[in-house]
Amino acid sequence: MTYLQDLKCSQCGKSFDAWRVQSYCPDCQAPLLADYDTDKARQSLDRDRLCHRPRGTWRWQELLPVLDKSNQISLGEGDTPLLRLSRFGATLGLPHLYIKDESFNPTGTFKARGLAVAISKARELGIRQVVIPTAGNAGAAMAAYAARAGLKACVYMPKDSPHANILETQITGAQVVLVDGSIYEAGRLAAKKALDEGWFDLSTFKEPYRVEGKKIMGYELAQAFNWELPEVIIYPTGGGTGLVGMWKGFAELEALGWLETKSRPRLVSVQAAGCAPVVKAFNSGSPNCELWLDAHTIASGLRVPKPFADRLILRFIRESQGIALAVDDQTILEAQRRLATTEGIFACPEGAATLAALISLQARGWINSQDRIVLFNTGLGIKYIDLLQR
Repeated sequence: MTYLQDLKCSQCGKSFDAWRVQSYCPDCQAPLLADYDTDKARQSLDRDRLCHRPRGTWRWQELLPVLDKSNQISLGEGDTPLLRLSRFGATLGLPHLYIKDESFNPTGTFKARGLAVAISKARELGIRQVVIPTAGNAGAAMAAYAARAGLKACVYMPKDSPHANILETQITGAQVVLVDGSIYEAGRLAAKKALDEGWFDLSTFKEPYRVEGKKIMGYELAQAFNWELPEVIIYPTGGGTGLVGMWKGFAELEALGWLETKSRPRLVSVQAAGCAPVVKAFNSGSPNCELWLDAHTIASGLRVPKPFADRLILRFIRESQGIALAVDDQTILEAQRRLATTEGIFACPEGAATLAALISLQARGWINSQDRIVLFNTGLGIKYIDLLQR
């Protein structure tokens, strides 16, 4: 069962049929977001009973877009640990510092969440072949879930993607096409294949359902904090699905009456200095991003020259009274080592970037010592071992 009603354009509000294959609003070139009947859900769902269901993303099935339970594809994603960084927090004078460690997901990254839901809905809608551009991790996740669902998969990724990502995408049966350039070029080629050959494009925000899997990170945070929310979330932002998804999830939890407080977290969007279109737009007051030329960073997941959902990302950062900032690769590597030696967590470069950002924000006085702060480590550091050895 699902309380999904329809899809709505995030820009103009136009409704789209959720029971037909959809991509994005053709008029606004903006993402579609799933809309649920939270009034009905509020009458019949009990948050505490849901929490006693088997662990994982699908415990929240009524607030996810798949109607038939037989179409729910899972590899055990979700319910990742929220760990207190006691030792590191003590060095910074931050007693309420946490990390949500997404490396515990299948394929080792948070991408599993979004692709689990997107592939499930694709199968329900009768889609049989899917294509995606990726910096590495999304392609690996899509390939794994497509294999489990019995779908054909094609992945376009930059030639300099982490070798582990290339191998795991190939071993799960996907056709892998390595391209010169960034994910921007990979996206252009994936879109062409979709148009020319009828494959369904699962690019970030060019279909409506990856964000639904990511919003569950917000549900899990609320549950972990006894239905309150932390004061600050520090999140690495490439395509921005998780940032948008959590903010959407918080709105749904409010509509359901499940939160014990009305205050939402301040969102911190972290990018790499070598590719920071969101930071540039945020600082200039622009409602959208410009294409970032010559994008480069060791954190391949942050090498997104222009996110498709740029208007949503910027809007939600500003609504939250948050901030966007960039950190350079050397600072990322230093933070990665400090996190590993202090807390035993070998974070991916994107996750380590959140710690680097925290240190910068504290130096600015932006962080309060009593704030509950959640960093997101989005994947396993060891997947980047070939890049780190260069």
